Amino acid sequence: MEASSLGVAAEHAARWAAKAGVAIRELRDLDEAHAVIDLLVGIWGRPENPLITVEFLRALTMAGNYVAGAYDGDRLVGVCIGFHAEPAARTLHSHIAGVAPGLAGRGVGTALKLHQRAWALARGIGTIEWTFDPLVGRNAYFNIVKLGALPVAYLPNFYGAMHDAVNGGDDTDRLLVHWELLSPRVLAACAGAPYERPAGGPWSRRVAAPADIEALRAGDTAAAVAWRRRLRGELEPLMASGGRVVDFDLTLGYLVELPLPEGDGPEGDGPEGDGPQGDTS
Repeated sequence: MEASSLGVAAEHAARWAAKAGVAIRELRDLDEAHAVIDLLVGIWGRPENPLITVEFLRALTMAGNYVAGAYDGDRLVGVCIGFHAEPAARTLHSHIAGVAPGLAGRGVGTALKLHQRAWALARGIGTIEWTFDPLVGRNAYFNIVKLGALPVAYLPNFYGAMHDAVNGGDDTDRLLVHWELLSPRVLAACAGAPYERPAGGPWSRRVAAPADIEALRAGDTAAAVAWRRRLRGELEPLMASGGRVVDFDLTLGYLVELPLPEGDGPEGDGPEGDGPQGDTS
């Protein structure tokens, strides 16, 4: 890894942390591990099966994995945890990241991810992967548009039902994303100048997502489950057949580029009935 790339990554991370008004550092001692658990309980509640334990955090740090926290003064307000993944020495799996309630819009999540990116690059890691709930539009926008990560697989009911304050016992469908740390798309996002977003075309398709799945889960469980089934029924087969999610819009949903049929070039006719902004709703 070139020293210039590492320096720029560190500068981006420092700038975003300053903008968010936090200091980010790796967490290593026992008291810090307990503080992480307290923060996660404040975000997710106390599920039947803990999201992570103090003992596991201690093992992760001992083995040289990524455990970092964002501090507003002396208060831990954000955490990001990841571990090494395949291919060995080249990929980091980011397992969990969370920010204290009430801090939305400050950029703490972005600051944590850019710190994680700089940490990974300093160790020769070029890809960070993680999963997120495809029904949560604000997370889709954050991951795909703001950070420049791209979905690579749809994982139905990945964790099984999770009875916590966020998932509400619903199936845990997830999108697996890859964050290619030195790609032009990610470099632009980290510099605060996101890539030119695609508008769609004859060989693309929109897949709608709910405006606020968290409110639905709290007030209309049946509607939330229906959205889960609908999104799974549309997005999973598109991705399994070679479709690539390239963008997310908070109003229009996911934009999927479809594979060209064999023998068709870029000037071929698009799928019957689908226009540039075709919606599957």
